[in-house]
Amino acid sequence: MTPQQKPVLALRVAHDDEDDVVRRIADLDNARTLNGEVLLALVDGEPVAARSLRDGRVVANPFVRTADAVALLDFRAAQLTATSRRRRLGRVARRAAA
Repeated sequence: MTPQQKPVLALRVAHDDEDDVVRRIADLDNARTLNGEVLLALVDGEPVAARSLRDGRVVANPFVRTADAVALLDFRAAQLTATSRRRRLGRVARRAAA
């Protein structure tokens, strides 16, 4: 018998062809589906939560413990937003200097 393994939590940007995955999570959460670029949280490869990078809305499977997954989605989205903001500011500064 092997000792019980801890679940693996992974985050990634949803692929263009995964609208149905995001919609399924939203349906489980009794919420509108997310639009635009979406981050997915997967537990052992199964999508359990998603966060819109456009408006910050989150949907999650209510039948799975997702609090940690949602917290990590929020953290990663903040990182991605900050990186995007720095890039935009850099472009603006370069244009202003030219």
